Amino acid sequence: MTGYLPADPWTVLFAAVAGVLGVLASGHALINKRRPRSAFGWIAVCLMFPLAGAALYYLFGVNRTRRRAQRLREDDLPEPAAAAFTVEPEEALAPLARLGEAVSGGPLLAGNDVEILHGGEAAYPAMLEAIDTAAERVLLSSYIFDRDDTGTAFADALGRAVDRGVEVRVLLDGVGELYSWPRARHLLARRGVDVRRFLPPRLLPPSFMINLRNHRKILLVDDRVGFTGGMNVSDRHLLARAPAGRRDRRVVDVHFALRGPVLDRLLAIFDSDWAFAGGPERHHRLTPVRAGEARCRAIADGPDEELDRLLLLITGAIGLARRRVAIMTPYFVPPRELLGALQAAALRGVDVAILLPAHNNLFFVHRATRHLLWELLQRGVRVHYQPGPFVHSKLLLVDDDYAQIGSANLDPRSLRLNFELTVEVFDRPTVTALWAHVEAARAQSPEVTLADVDGRRLGTRLVDGVAWLFSPYL
Repeated sequence: MTGYLPADPWTVLFAAVAGVLGVLASGHALINKRRPRSAFGWIAVCLMFPLAGAALYYLFGVNRTRRRAQRLREDDLPEPAAAAFTVEPEEALAPLARLGEAVSGGPLLAGNDVEILHGGEAAYPAMLEAIDTAAERVLLSSYIFDRDDTGTAFADALGRAVDRGVEVRVLLDGVGELYSWPRARHLLARRGVDVRRFLPPRLLPPSFMINLRNHRKILLVDDRVGFTGGMNVSDRHLLARAPAGRRDRRVVDVHFALRGPVLDRLLAIFDSDWAFAGGPERHHRLTPVRAGEARCRAIADGPDEELDRLLLLITGAIGLARRRVAIMTPYFVPPRELLGALQAAALRGVDVAILLPAHNNLFFVHRATRHLLWELLQRGVRVHYQPGPFVHSKLLLVDDDYAQIGSANLDPRSLRLNFELTVEVFDRPTVTALWAHVEAARAQSPEVTLADVDGRRLGTRLVDGVAWLFSPYL
C-alpha cells in the first residue's frame, strides 16, 4: 500500500487564499480593463502566479485615479468666466469644432493670441520675464524640472515672486522629478515655493505607478499669459548650453505663449491637478480679455476619463482632413485606430507626412516604430527622419486652419496612460507659420521608403519585431 503524507493545513489554507485572490484579481481585470490584450495579460499572470500576480495587479494594474478624479469633480465649480467668448466657426471648420466639443465637453473660445516659441532660447526668457513681472499668482506644472542652470534660474525667479507677495505654486510629477538629482523640489521649497508632487512613489501604503504620470507642461502668470507645449525645465532645451558630444542629449522643441480667454480653461486644468495632488483647493476664475483673433480650446486627457479623448480627437481630425496632414512627434507607436486613420487619409488622396527623429533616445520605441512603418508607406503615407539633435516637438496640422499643440506623444503611454494637455488652434496665421516650420524641417529630413524598410537585415527585423510586441507597454 502506497503511503502518503497528509497535507499541512496551513499549506492548504495558503494555497486556497492565493487561489481566491488570483481569481478575484482576474475577475477585476476582466470587468475593468478596456483592452483585450491588457485584460488577457493580467488574467494570465494572476492565474499562473496567484499570490504574486494579485499583488502586482493591486500595485500596478488598478486605476485608482479615475475614482479619485470623479470624487473631485463632484465639488461645485464656478461658471467659467470665459463662457462669454464661446464662438461657432465657419461652415468649413464646423465638423472639427463639433468633434472637439463632443469629445471634451468644452466650448471653442474666441479672442486668443498664440505665439510660437522655437527652442529654449526663445521660450525660457519669455517665461522668466513673465514670472519676474507677476503681480498675483504664478502656477507651474512640469514633468521634469532639472536642477541645472535653467532649473536654478526658474527657482530663483519663483523665489523672487514669493518675496514680492505673489502666490506661487509648482506641481511636479512624482516620477518625472526622479530624472534629476539632486531634486529641484528641495531647492524650490527653500525659496518659499509651495510645491506638490503628483502621485509620488511611496512605501506605506505601497504605491508606484510608472504609467499614470502628469505629463502636462503649464505655466500661468496672473490673467495675462500662459505657456504650454513640449518643453520641460532643463538645460537640454538650450542647444548652445547643453553638452554635446558622444551622447548628444540636446533637445529641439517648440513651446507656445497663449493669451486670452483660453487661459481660463488652463487654470481649471491646473486647479484640478493641484487638488488631485494635495486636496480640493481651487482658484477663482480669471477675468478673460480679448488678446487676438485665434479660436482655441484646451482639452485635458488622462486615465481618469471614461473616453480616450485624445485618440478620438486625433483620429477624428485626420478623418476630416481634405488636403494635407502633418504630424511631428518624438515617439510614434500608434494604436490600430490611428494607423487606420492615417492609411485611410492617404488613400483618399490627402498628403500625409510624419516627421520622426532619426535617432531616438528610447531604443525600443525607435525599434517598435520601424517595425510598423511598412503599413503606412505601403498606403502612401510619407515618413521623414529628422537629423539630430533629438526633435521633441509635438504637432498635428490639418489643412490650413487647424492645429493641435500640447504635451502628448503618439504612443500608448500618452494616449491612454498619462495625463496630457492638448490645445486646439483654429487660426490660419498660426497654422501657416507652423506649416512653414514643418516644411522647412521636412526639406532637411531624408524620406523613408518602403525599400529602406524591406531592406533591413533579418536580425534587425527580429529585434524590431520583439520591440513591437512590447509596444503597449513602451
